[in-house]
Amino acid sequence: MKPEIFKAYNNKSFLNSHAARPIRVLCELIEPETRLKNLEIENSIVFFGSARPKDPEIAQRELNDFESENADVSPSSGDNNEEWTRLKRIVRLSKYYEEASLLAEKIALWSKGKEGPEKHFICSGGGPGIMEAANRGASNANEKSIALGISLPFEQGVNKYADPDLSFEFHYFFVRKFYFLYHAKAVFVFPGGFGTMDELFETLTLIQTNKLNKKIPIYLYGSEFWNGLINFDQFVKWGVISPKDKNLFVVVDTVEEAYNTMITDLEGSL
Repeated sequence: MKPEIFKAYNNKSFLNSHAARPIRVLCELIEPETRLKNLEIENSIVFFGSARPKDPEIAQRELNDFESENADVSPSSGDNNEEWTRLKRIVRLSKYYEEASLLAEKIALWSKGKEGPEKHFICSGGGPGIMEAANRGASNANEKSIALGISLPFEQGVNKYADPDLSFEFHYFFVRKFYFLYHAKAVFVFPGGFGTMDELFETLTLIQTNKLNKKIPIYLYGSEFWNGLINFDQFVKWGVISPKDKNLFVVVDTVEEAYNTMITDLEGSL
C-alpha cells in the first residue's frame, strides 16, 4: 500500500511537535488579530480578577445548603470547617462578581452605538468568576464582548456569556497577555490570586518601561482588598520604584466611581 504523504502545512504530527512550536506561536499571534480586524475591533476595556467568585445568590445558596445539610455537625469540626470557611469566603468575594457585571454593563451601554476609535469592547479572560461577570455585563447590555480563554486542566472552556465569534482559547500565556494589552484602553483589576497579580504587575511593568508606547489607566477595584494586600508605599520606601510610579494606578471602590473615573480619563484622551 502506498504510504500517505502530507504536505508540511497539513502534517498534524509535525505541527504538534517540539520543532514546530514557533509555528504554533505564530498561529496564536496571527489568527486572533485577523479575526478581530475582520470584526473591526480596535479598542477594549479589560477586566482581570479571580475565577472563584459567583453570582451572589448562587454563592449564598450554596452556603445555606451546606449549613442545612450539616446542621447537626459543628462547623469547627475537621473537613466541615474547611468547606464551611471556603463557602463563606466565596460569599464575601462574590459581591465583586455583581459589581464587575454592573460596571461592564455600564461601560457597554456607554459604548453602544459608537463606531471606530470611539467604540470599546469589554474583554475578559473568558473563564468563570470576574471574567464571566464582565462578559455577562456586556451581554446584559446586548453588546458583544471578547473572551481570551486559556487551556487549563481545571477550567471548562469559555463562559457562556462571551460571543462565539469573539471567543479564543490560547495555549500560550504570553500570547494571551499580548492580546489583553494590545487593544486595551483601560484595565480594571478586581480581587484575584496569583494569575491576577501576574497580569497586574506585568501590565504595570510594561507601562513603567514604556514598552506599550501608550498610556493605559489601571483601576484597582476594592480598597478593602488592595490596601490589605499590597503596601505600595513600601516599594517607594525601599527605593525600588519611583514615587511617581504610584500614579500608574488608581484605587476605586464603587461602580459609579470606577465608571466615572474611566469615562473622564478616556474621553479626555479621545
